[in-house]
Parts: sequence; structure tokens; C-alpha cells
Amino acid sequence: MGTPSEPRPAASVVLLRRGGKHGDRELEVLLLKRSAEAKFMPNVWVFPGGAVDPADGDGEAGYRACAVRELAEEAAIELSTDEELVLFSRWITPAVISTRFDAWFFLALAPAHTPPKPDGVETTDAAWFKPSAALKAQEEGEIVLAFPTLSQLRSLLPHRTSDAALAAHRGATVEPVLPVVLGDRENHRVVMPGDPDYPPA
Repeated sequence: MGTPSEPRPAASVVLLRRGGKHGDRELEVLLLKRSAEAKFMPNVWVFPGGAVDPADGDGEAGYRACAVRELAEEAAIELSTDEELVLFSRWITPAVISTRFDAWFFLALAPAHTPPKPDGVETTDAAWFKPSAALKAQEEGEIVLAFPTLSQLRSLLPHRTSDAALAAHRGATVEPVLPVVLGDRENHRVVMPGDPDYPPA
């Protein structure tokens, strides 16, 4: 926690695949484990992503280019230029956090036969999870997930297949989510838009 700062543009890919055998192709999502030496969220399992570079471009096109680039850098999975990216959610880090991001998350379908390969620097492990399995692993202390990741995994639970998830969010309106931290460094909690004690605009 620190002095409020301007959030940096960032983007991530929530990469989906059709898991299981042909008769049971349930949705699975790719998560990467961040390095223990990382300054930001060490050892946390995240979606592939990072900050937007000037070379990525401006506006939504820049966010999309960043998401594709980060997926290639962190997991060695290349998406073709015509691959569909569906805007899924947008999260802005609370104002009291010193490292802040305005992060756009895109759903995309994984190319066939492209196993993820962690880069060994930013990411040290990679795995495909059914959303319910990832949430259970978090509850049982097997993995650590950030709050936005938890929320997005929960929002995927109603969709049995990757195609259903993409169809549900294709063309949907995405409002930015700005959690607010109430309290001080020693005693605080996070509230979300819609919560009774969320501060008025």
C-alpha cells in the first residue's frame, strides 16, 4: 500500500481449450505460476499477461497486441493474427496499491497441439485447469490465486465448454471493475462495486 498512482495499461489472455476426450470436451483454462523472485505477485498462479508496451499500439488494438505478445513470451503459445479475442473483463487495481494496472482480459481458444512452456524467468510452471478444479486447489492451499483471477474463474463456471464461454461474452458490454480497500495497512478489507459499503462515486 502506498501513494495512489496512475494505473499502467496491461492485458492478459484467458486461454481456453477443449479438454477431455471427444465425448467430454469440457472447458479448461491455462494458468501460469509466477516466479518466486518476481517483485509483483511471486508464486501466484495467473493468466498470461503483462504491461502494454509502446510498440503494441494504442487503444483496444494495443491491449490486444499486448495480450498476444505476452502469451507468446510467457507460455510459448502463438496466436495467429486472425485468432478471435473476446473482451472478457477489465480490472483496475485499487488506488491505495502502489503498483497499479488497468488490465484488460481477453478470452481466446488455444491452438491445437500447443503445450505451454513457461519461460523460466517470469513463469516457472504451467497447467490446464477446469475452473472448478482451480478454485478447489486454491481453497485447499495447493495454489495461490489473485482476487481478480478467482472472480473470473467463478464467472466461467456456468459454461461447460469453451465455445459456450466465447459465445456468452462475444459482443457483451464490459464495465471496468475497481475494487476499493477500506481500512489501514494493518486492518483492511476489499469491497467490490455493488457491495453495500462500496463508496459512492
